[in-house]
Amino acid sequence: MDVKVKFLGAAGTVTGSRFLLEVDSLKILVDCGLFQGLKENRLRNREIFPITPDSIDIVLLTHAHIDHSGYLPKLVKEGFNGPIYLTEASLELVKILLLDAGKLQEEEAKFARKKGYSRHEDPQPLFTREDAENVFPKLKPIPFNNEVKINERVRFTAYNAGHILGAAILKLQIKGENQEKSIVFSGDLGRFKDPILNPPAEIPFADVLFLESTYGDRVNDSIDIDKQLGKIIRDTNYNGGVSLIPSFAVGRTQMLLFYLHRLQQKGFIPQIPIYVDSPMAIDVTGLYKDFPEYHHLAPSLENNDSNPFQHKNLHYYRDQESSISLNTIKSHAIIISASGMATGGRILHHLYHRLPNEQDSVIFVGYQAEGTRGRKILEGEETCRIYGIDVPVKAKSHFIDGLSAHADQSELISWCDNFITKPKFTFLVHGEPKASEELAGILKEKFNWNTICPQYLESFILFSGI
Repeated sequence: MDVKVKFLGAAGTVTGSRFLLEVDSLKILVDCGLFQGLKENRLRNREIFPITPDSIDIVLLTHAHIDHSGYLPKLVKEGFNGPIYLTEASLELVKILLLDAGKLQEEEAKFARKKGYSRHEDPQPLFTREDAENVFPKLKPIPFNNEVKINERVRFTAYNAGHILGAAILKLQIKGENQEKSIVFSGDLGRFKDPILNPPAEIPFADVLFLESTYGDRVNDSIDIDKQLGKIIRDTNYNGGVSLIPSFAVGRTQMLLFYLHRLQQKGFIPQIPIYVDSPMAIDVTGLYKDFPEYHHLAPSLENNDSNPFQHKNLHYYRDQESSISLNTIKSHAIIISASGMATGGRILHHLYHRLPNEQDSVIFVGYQAEGTRGRKILEGEETCRIYGIDVPVKAKSHFIDGLSAHADQSELISWCDNFITKPKFTFLVHGEPKASEELAGILKEKFNWNTICPQYLESFILFSGI
């Protein structure tokens, strides 16, 4: 029996997670995400899928983020007809995220047609809400720590990865004629001391490891996060401005609400209104009550005084009219809106109106992929192109490392130190080249691991004749 892998994404870049495993004739796609960031990467979403979708037998998802799940509607539309396995919480999140992504695709295509800023004569969405809904019957929920049998030779288990609600580390066991081999996909690993989520599970054995490396080249200090965030908000408030926070609706928004509530309770920031302007974030926040076993915040949710998701200063805005009304607020407020990298969503109209204001602040709290608006603003570009218009950047921009949902370099190394034996191969994925290569070098030097930084569409034989 031969086992091969082909890297259809997340190789040399952070997004577009797609790994094709071939176990003899069985084809397993691990993750099925969209490319984000640089235009050359985003264009891959529109290209013909590298293999025929109807030849794929099964999809396994590590978690719900769009760069891991967002291509599913297109894959199904183009012929994939197998099961999609994911954790119970991820299933609920995927439904929310895909519907929202389909809606955004439709709205952006319509707006581009109306304004005429697309190079296409009749711009079309990558997929629609109907396409997203066609994915739902194929979603098959699995619990953590329970082995699932695919066939007589292949089984897999999902373990907690932290990162976001329901995120999983996937371990596949492949039984050959003579040997049994294990393959581990880290997915995106969370912080070891996350204020809400449980830490990633420790995995002792892997013959082959696929390891994320988003922060493979840096340490994100999680000390004094509340002090950093509090100071920016206090200064902005003192200057008569509004604090605008682009935030991913899944995970990051909930962590922000936790910190902001605590800062207000302790008197470190004023009792100003906090607006969550994201229907998706509202829906996601509700899931924390449905899945208390995935986090350690459950006792706080039982009491309104301690509930960071429900208090007097917090206002959820679901409809578009309410969202637009926030543009009239001139000072003394905090606005949280998606998307976190400012690639789309309601955050765009907030940036359009806030970036020219010197008294306002834009606070980035998560990784900003190369080529995204968020990255460009942080790098100091004087204008930001929104809706086809170059908007002047006068607002102050800030970045808080410690709020990332990704394990940093030191945590990735600590997680790898749990392996009792070294893997035959360790593939560094989900990272820009500098981050992947630096982590690969450290693992090689510290543990004598055989580390590889694969390229897009590169293939490897993992096992031969097992």
